[in-house]
Amino acid sequence: MPALVLVGAQWGDEGKGKATDQLGGSVDYVVKFNGGNNAGHTVVIGDETYALHLLPSGILSKGCTPVIGNGVVVDLTVLFEEIDALEARGVDCSKLLLSADAHIIASYNRTLDRVAERFLGKRKIGTTGRGIGPTYADKMNRVGIRVQDLFDEGILRQKVEAALDMKNQILVKVYNRKAVTADEVVADLLSFVERVRPMVADTSLVLNQALDRGETVLLEGGQATLLDVDHGTYPFVTSSSATAGGACTGSGIGPRRVDKVIAVVKAYTTRVGEGPFPTELLDADGEALRANGHEFGTTTGRPRRCGWYDAVIARYAARVNGVTDFVLTKLDVLTGWETIPV
Repeated sequence: MPALVLVGAQWGDEGKGKATDQLGGSVDYVVKFNGGNNAGHTVVIGDETYALHLLPSGILSKGCTPVIGNGVVVDLTVLFEEIDALEARGVDCSKLLLSADAHIIASYNRTLDRVAERFLGKRKIGTTGRGIGPTYADKMNRVGIRVQDLFDEGILRQKVEAALDMKNQILVKVYNRKAVTADEVVADLLSFVERVRPMVADTSLVLNQALDRGETVLLEGGQATLLDVDHGTYPFVTSSSATAGGACTGSGIGPRRVDKVIAVVKAYTTRVGEGPFPTELLDADGEALRANGHEFGTTTGRPRRCGWYDAVIARYAARVNGVTDFVLTKLDVLTGWETIPV
């Protein structure tokens, strides 16, 4: 069975978590292929509501193996906080797999993210301050720390020291902050080793073998098309590839194995953070959409900017992703309006 890709067609918050959960019962693997804990999926099962940030939505589907792919940046503290919270509610997380090639968000990158955003002032991007961007920058600059580095303290220390050579210069001389020591970073990261060890795998191999057996793999995108670092409203974008193309690089599955690209689109449009928004409503209609649709960020809690449905960006998303199917969500929120601009 070929792989399926599920992406957002707008600026996020389209309801991908719900779509993934509905598909979860019929797939064998659900893979998070990009981003980190800067995105959130809300899944409602019966009377239970689950807010997921780093874990794939498939973690809630019995019989499904959830995978965090190599394209994800991982905050280990957040990972285990989410696992502990789910297990406390009776959710089995023992099948979770984590790519050995995924990059780790170190404490110094969270610090840099927050102080840099404050430093930008009116020119801020609107990041969540969780260290996502600096960690992807480290990946591109080849000074990143990967999950597999945790298992060799010597290599881990060398990489941390190399990264801090430049970062401490910036923290101290540009932002007037205290320098970070390699000892504290290494000790923090090593504290996770034994707990993370059982879930680490060559996930690209695992997923390709699953496809060879005829099993179904769902590749779940974080963020959305208009937040993609290449194809979004740059520079007001995320730091990863949130389109269907990113599903291949972020999971290690070749493009010929993808059969369908499913794009989730909301019946109106929302956005969190800075950047252009052509159909934004700054009036009573916008407030009504926010209230009726409960439009507050799963990750940040920030009120979302709201506007009418934008067919232009939906067509753009269809082209960029090679969409084969659309899923429309939240149409009920528009109940009561006599006319709905498109």
